[in-house]
Amino acid sequence: MNAADSIVLRFEKVSLDFGTGEKALDDVSLDIRPGQTAVVLGAAGSGKTVLLKVALGLLQPTQGCVYLFGQEISRMSEQQLFDIRASVGILFQEGGLFDSQTVEENVAYPLLNQKARRDAGDVDAKVREALRFVELEQTLEKFPSALSGGMRRRVGIARAVVTAPKLLLYDSPTAGLDPITANTIMALIIKERDTRNTATVMATHRHQDGQLMANFRYNPESGRLQRISANGHGADSEQTVFVVMKEGRIAFEGTESELEASTDSYVSKFAPKR
Repeated sequence: MNAADSIVLRFEKVSLDFGTGEKALDDVSLDIRPGQTAVVLGAAGSGKTVLLKVALGLLQPTQGCVYLFGQEISRMSEQQLFDIRASVGILFQEGGLFDSQTVEENVAYPLLNQKARRDAGDVDAKVREALRFVELEQTLEKFPSALSGGMRRRVGIARAVVTAPKLLLYDSPTAGLDPITANTIMALIIKERDTRNTATVMATHRHQDGQLMANFRYNPESGRLQRISANGHGADSEQTVFVVMKEGRIAFEGTESELEASTDSYVSKFAPKR
């Protein structure tokens, strides 16, 4: 197999200009492989969320190419994108749930909108499996308004993973949550990555989120996270890449230890404090 064939998501010199004269993305190149995590950091307005929207085909670049699973999506029609998006899960900020639908209906939504038709029994089984994954199977008939912020975020993860996607995109998954709840969300994200070898792109403001992704793995025997190495740096650090965005450009790309060693005044703001 050619090395390029295993790339889940590729940006090739991607730029995006909304016509204001300022580029939302500027000459961005990035590769993500199965099981790999990209932790995308940066100040507000640096291009983190725009990067995710371009990856999903919600925004089209003005220059460059975006490849999903080896297919160039930059100029695809909505119908073509609809089909390929079936292999991508996304967790929006605040969970992005439909307030008028129950938890069960929210989680079932991606399954019911896939090209392949599913019978009701199959949908029900997969919805329950996804909610069991986030330990919320008892909330099937509840509406999002009846749930706490952390529970809504967990339902959002269930909806993102219910189709067993090859790529998961997370937009500030822990924003606004208390530290304990945020760590619960991160544990679920790591569990999904490690049990299914899912490629992950996570935009976040919290360097703690990146630390967890780089330094912990899910242990299926204990059902808990365990540290990869005693010195605090991921033993398989090549599986987690840190990307720092600045004004639409990639200001830094590398491992956690390389991020910590950066002397750039902007990049160093996003390095873990030990």
